[in-house]
Amino acid sequence: LAAEIVREKVFLLTGEEIPYATAVEIDSFEEKAERIVIEATIHVEKPSQKKIVIGKGGGKIKEIGTQARLDLEALLGTKVFLRLWVRVQKNWTRNARTLRDFGYR
Repeated sequence: LAAEIVREKVFLLTGEEIPYATAVEIDSFEEKAERIVIEATIHVEKPSQKKIVIGKGGGKIKEIGTQARLDLEALLGTKVFLRLWVRVQKNWTRNARTLRDFGYR
């Protein structure tokens, strides 16, 4: 569910600039006493897409993270620390194994 919330924010905040070649993978989800710590990687196919997702001075990725964190906090009822990375994985949409790894059939 956390991956879908982050993915939704990527699409909402990047608009038509990013094709539907984006996947979000949750690297870790750790419940602590005072908060939940989530680390996730946003996978794109091209370096140009990575630049768009990160934005000038990291502004776009910060906005994506902030909006996703607020939704996650409302959903989970506790504070969330969300750390995001963007990684280029060329042609992942054409690789059956990678598609399965990202939850696509």
